[in-house]
Amino acid sequence: MIASVRGTVLSVGLDHVVVEVGGVGMLVHTTPSGAASARTGQEATFFTTLVVREDSLTLFGFGGDAERRLFELVQTVSGVGPRLALAMLAVHAPDALRAAIAGGDVPTLVKVPGIGKKGAERIVLELKDKVGALPGAATPVSEAPSAPVADETQQQVVDALTGLGWSTKQAQDAVAKAAKADDAPTQVADLLRATLRSLGR
Repeated sequence: MIASVRGTVLSVGLDHVVVEVGGVGMLVHTTPSGAASARTGQEATFFTTLVVREDSLTLFGFGGDAERRLFELVQTVSGVGPRLALAMLAVHAPDALRAAIAGGDVPTLVKVPGIGKKGAERIVLELKDKVGALPGAATPVSEAPSAPVADETQQQVVDALTGLGWSTKQAQDAVAKAAKADDAPTQVADLLRATLRSLGR
């Protein structure tokens, strides 16, 4: 098990970073906020979980151990795999996700693409009494990196949303709406968060 990686960040995407560890570039899948906290050329540390499949080895990384444990815990529920678990942490901050599960807040959970009412109820039923035992330390959120021009920024956000499970039309409509706001963010990670909030309403 690879429990953590630390090294120089070689590249940053919306949902992943590449960290050089001992001369090897390790692709770490993470949440948009996790990717936004990384800076190319600077050192970063991610608490990680290695998911082993017959045809792949996939590394998922988080800014804190509490977030990683929550990622692992939700996967103990039938039907919740690593991609859906990552989507849950992309849409909701760890503390908000814990609160929703502990409080039986099904409407909040179904805001995650891929989770229906029955799935949310199953998550609450199986994890309601378990999330309280997890460490509750909040993960610090760093400023987002500079983004390119607006059109490219919006397209990157659309790509990230479709990767999380929304349809292309849903993503394009939501991004266009968020971008038209008077205080619309100009950075990729900020616009993504604003769009996720809009989709979650």
